[in-house]
Amino acid sequence: MTTRKRLPRPVAADWAWQLRGACRGTEEAIFFHPDLERGPARQHRDDQAKAICARCPVIVECRRHALAAEEPYGVWGGQDEHERRTLITRRRRARRCERSLRG
Repeated sequence: MTTRKRLPRPVAADWAWQLRGACRGTEEAIFFHPDLERGPARQHRDDQAKAICARCPVIVECRRHALAAEEPYGVWGGQDEHERRTLITRRRRARRCERSLRG
């Protein structure tokens, strides 16, 4: 007999914020760059995506997810790949520093 303690918990609530995203129904190509896109074209596309994020009611949840999952591509929560990578790197360094101070 299976016990409830061993069953995974429902996760739908963890993702419900996505249903309220300002990006819903928007062409996803705005949020993810095509291969080899560089310079002004990429900046323009990122700016368009970030403008959508700026008016999003779940920007905080989206950003939190992207940082926790270390999303490698696209604009999430108003941050592009480079911005997220910078924050993730800082967070990792801070954790290493905390561990080394604890001994």
